[in-house]
Amino acid sequence: MKWFVLFLSLFASFQSFANVSITTKTLPNGTVGTSYTATINANNGCTPYRWSITGTLPAGVQSVAQGKELSLTLSGTPTTAGTYKFSATVTGCGGHQSLISYTVVIQPVAVHVVNLSWNASTSPNLAGYNMYRAPDGVNWQRINSGGLIASTLYSDSTAANGSTYYYAATAVNISGEESAKSTPIQVTIP
Repeated sequence: MKWFVLFLSLFASFQSFANVSITTKTLPNGTVGTSYTATINANNGCTPYRWSITGTLPAGVQSVAQGKELSLTLSGTPTTAGTYKFSATVTGCGGHQSLISYTVVIQPVAVHVVNLSWNASTSPNLAGYNMYRAPDGVNWQRINSGGLIASTLYSDSTAANGSTYYYAATAVNISGEESAKSTPIQVTIP
């Protein structure tokens, strides 16, 4: 009887483990000529995952599976404005699948600027700041290029129409150590 109960318990655990699921429900929009990065994440099921894209990605953007294929990264520089519709499918090693459809709008030029400010760090060894942006508050990307930000002001001119972004700042000391991210703020671009 003990073995039968143990078998049922293991079987139930295996069944819940086998159902892979895409957790990224939306993707950010983009702008022609501006670097684009978005990550589609999945969880549960057994790895490695197999990813496939059906439909048309924005021109200039490619998909690459990352880290034991736990996520699919879309990256590149969009070359053509338009509305792109596609689906991502992930398959776990047990054959279970999850599919999500996305619509991404690539606009011809950026028409919005997000002006950000934050309180100065009190660290005596401050070298500067980094600004991070994420479409979902999870998949952060540093958006200040060319070195640290010297002041407590930053303007993001790459914000795409119809997108929601999360922003967070970090402080970096003269040894290159970076603080934890500040409390994120959410900005919705009309």
